[in-house]
Amino acid sequence: MPYIVAAGMSRIAKRKETGAELFLEAFREIKEMAEINEVDAVYVGVQSENYEHQIMYGALLAEYANLLPCEAYRVEACAASGALALHNAYVAVKSGMYKRVLAVGVEKMSGKKTEEVIDLLMAASDYYLDQLNGVTIPAHYAMIATRYMHDYGATEEDLFLVAKKNHDNAMKNPKAYLRKSITYEEYVASKPVAKPIKMLDCSPICDGAAVALVVDDTVVSEYSSSQPVKILASTVASDTLSISKRHDITTATAVKLACEKAYRQAGLKPKNIHVAEVHDAFTINEIIIYEAMGYAEKGEGYKLLREEVTTLYGEKPVNPSGGLKARGHPIGATGLAQVYELYMQLTGRAEQRQVDAETGIAINEGGVNSTAVVHILEAA
Repeated sequence: MPYIVAAGMSRIAKRKETGAELFLEAFREIKEMAEINEVDAVYVGVQSENYEHQIMYGALLAEYANLLPCEAYRVEACAASGALALHNAYVAVKSGMYKRVLAVGVEKMSGKKTEEVIDLLMAASDYYLDQLNGVTIPAHYAMIATRYMHDYGATEEDLFLVAKKNHDNAMKNPKAYLRKSITYEEYVASKPVAKPIKMLDCSPICDGAAVALVVDDTVVSEYSSSQPVKILASTVASDTLSISKRHDITTATAVKLACEKAYRQAGLKPKNIHVAEVHDAFTINEIIIYEAMGYAEKGEGYKLLREEVTTLYGEKPVNPSGGLKARGHPIGATGLAQVYELYMQLTGRAEQRQVDAETGIAINEGGVNSTAVVHILEAA
């Protein structure tokens, strides 16, 4: 059984530090929880050649953390890279190959202009079908939102409820980027990006890092000063890169399949999950993930927001961290930032945003729900 025995995260914001320095900020938090003298491997989720003209990020961070000469390399699935790093760590430990693995997610994005970031993120869509036709990632989600609202009766006010909930939660998270509430008037007046997607529907460009130390059950007792959390499931599923090839663009099929595999692996059902961190890079995505993860029937995800089911103290709290929308979305770091929040929740360290939870699910996706990585954690 793989365990997370310590987790750390930098403050998420537009930061002057390098990606490696942000990693060290998160790594220092881990070292306060557990003594780390050596690990068997370091897996890093990052898009660093895009933002810092830097590859070989695994060796770089192992050097910064004084963990050489361990196995160290980068993994990539765009915005799912951080969770994929944790999946690699889980597989390495679960297989018995390694006993101690450090999973890292990091990104330094703010050095690029907004239009440059949008162009770089378009690389997560099909070059010939999407990029050459100028279909940006926000445009993809605009098409999804338009179709969903047409088919199921959701409104822009439902999108606002996602943004408002997550901004409210971020106000209780000292490491979140956008720690401010928003009104419906501010939301409606925010700059249009791709109708009906507005600026306040989008996660912000920012910088940050998050880390988790994964160990097997033969050494977990060595970390008695920390609080271990069990990794009950770690799964991956993928869909077409271009949404133009999908039968139904309003269904997050990869998320649905990865969640179904994770529930089977963990021996749980959606009703057994107490807290969730899901991929709300755009507000519509949180709604369709509710349905893909089994929290709501198809076409009814937005009703959970109207009924306040997913608010911080609702029946099924979602994104207590503030989510990508308000905590921030440094691309490579996001998957492990989600897991960091679950670790804090399941060990009772989430302070003002603490909910009553013994199990949690993290749902991270890359591209436009093209690769989904799901983790289910349980308090030990």
